[in-house]
Amino acid sequence: MSIHDFSIGDLAKMLNISIQTLRRWGKSGKLVATRTPAGQRRYSIESIKSLLEKDLFWSAKLWAMAGESAPNEILYCPIKPLFEARNSAMEKLLKPKIGEVYSIISSSAGEIGNNAFDHNLGKWPDIQGLYFNYDFEKRQIVLADRGLGILKTLQYTVPNLSDHKEALYIAFTEVITGRAPEKRGNGLKYVRRNVENGYFKLKFQTGDAELNLNAGETLSRDNIRKTKEKIQGCLAFIDF
Repeated sequence: MSIHDFSIGDLAKMLNISIQTLRRWGKSGKLVATRTPAGQRRYSIESIKSLLEKDLFWSAKLWAMAGESAPNEILYCPIKPLFEARNSAMEKLLKPKIGEVYSIISSSAGEIGNNAFDHNLGKWPDIQGLYFNYDFEKRQIVLADRGLGILKTLQYTVPNLSDHKEALYIAFTEVITGRAPEKRGNGLKYVRRNVENGYFKLKFQTGDAELNLNAGETLSRDNIRKTKEKIQGCLAFIDF
């Protein structure tokens, strides 16, 4: 059984629908499951891909997990100036919809996106660039990259670090000073403060560690869990 196989309970949470609905889909042929030796349903990424692609978060996560080519060019920013231009365009569209907090939302997205380009400069292990998408009706923004990820990035200055969960916590709480004048962590600390101040909810994954922080909640290690599915770089989901 692959580590990317999901139980019916996992899938219900991922899609935010009931287990009963999934069972009906199975009976109708809309959803195909395999069975464990004990008879439990399991769903592979391929079997549920068409369902997940309709979800803003999972469409980005599938790209971050897979070894596929760059996404649709409308969603893909191969270089930093293009991302900055698209984020600026998003900001202008956002302002009349949510009022004065628009700049906090767009600047937080900007910090996350800029981190991806700055920390992978000249070191991209896979496709260079950023997946960037948003849905104003759902009030959601997603960013993903297939870069080094936070753990490998921090290991340049914290060689003893070996755990994705701890690396994720450090990235959001500490400023790590490396080769001058470089400092790591300022951008994500800014994002964390905006979440703690109640402006939006954040989900952020790197490797097999995922941070979930509700608006107004104070970050602790309890907000970070190990995930079943692993990604190479980073994935951020802003829900405002």
